[in-house]
Amino acid sequence: MHLHDVWFVLIAVLWTGYFFLEGFDFGIGVLTKLLARDRSERRVLINTIGPVWDGNEVWLLTAGGATFAAFPDWYATLFSGFYLPLLVILVCLIVRGVAFEYRAKRDGERWQRNWEHAIFWTSLLPAFLWGVAFANIVHGVKIDAHKEYVGGFWDLLHGYALLGGLVTLALFTFHGAVFASLKTVGPIRERARAFATRIGAVAALLALAFLIWTQAVSGNGRSLVALIVAAVALALALGANIAGREGWSFAFSGVTIAATVALFFLSLFPDVMPSSLDSAWSLTVSNASATPYTLRIMTWCAAVATPLVLLYQGWTYWVFRKRIGTQHIAAGQPTGRPAEGAH
Repeated sequence: MHLHDVWFVLIAVLWTGYFFLEGFDFGIGVLTKLLARDRSERRVLINTIGPVWDGNEVWLLTAGGATFAAFPDWYATLFSGFYLPLLVILVCLIVRGVAFEYRAKRDGERWQRNWEHAIFWTSLLPAFLWGVAFANIVHGVKIDAHKEYVGGFWDLLHGYALLGGLVTLALFTFHGAVFASLKTVGPIRERARAFATRIGAVAALLALAFLIWTQAVSGNGRSLVALIVAAVALALALGANIAGREGWSFAFSGVTIAATVALFFLSLFPDVMPSSLDSAWSLTVSNASATPYTLRIMTWCAAVATPLVLLYQGWTYWVFRKRIGTQHIAAGQPTGRPAEGAH
């Protein structure tokens, strides 16, 4: 196996980690409007991800940085062709971080309500747009012989891509609902479990249609295995949620997301960005990669740094592993930071 193949796999792993972690993160943001009944319950939901949301976004930075260094042509074509949707995602992530930190800086009703609206929309839009972006990558876009995207913004909004966006939005919301039931106590926990059952059924229908469509158009034997794993894991996640086994449900919903990302990348390989104009103009792991020397240096750096990052992030989740409820929210406590008694 060549180093560019190894880095294709590593980038797939980084995106898997990002969608697994940021997936429930986005889901919690969406649930602040769909699940919470009052301001206190919204604070509970936000505090479930308060200590970890910013660490989850490190996976996106790493995935983007690895793509830039390992596959510069892929990075250049992707970020120029998908400039507008990726810019919207970036703005959402910036505003979302500010909303978490500033929501409780003032006691005014209007101030807090506006930041709550911001958290909802800046969670919903990226959850949808990431699905649109990856669906387009798998589907193929207008790339010419010079490795440049020559399509327009509206070329990215077709039926397959929009279905992909709905799938990621539904899966992330289900993932977030299961996480909420795993991390909370009291009535909000019960409502989160009930909501997870409903949104999980919707996610299952959308995901099954999308994954079968993907397999039919660009799949292979390897991606078929990923499709089966995703379908079985989602069914097990729904069953575990109904049975009240939140830990197992969360694990299986995570496997569903991982298998879905695997299907994306397995359908792509050896392409990294197929051309819908001419298959000879597609970007591949070989023609879009950096030099072997660059890839060797990156491999050594990743071998040293990655275990340290994983250990630190794992420790963070362990420290803040306990459930929280409205009884843990003290009056005047800054939202977005860990609640008292939650660690």
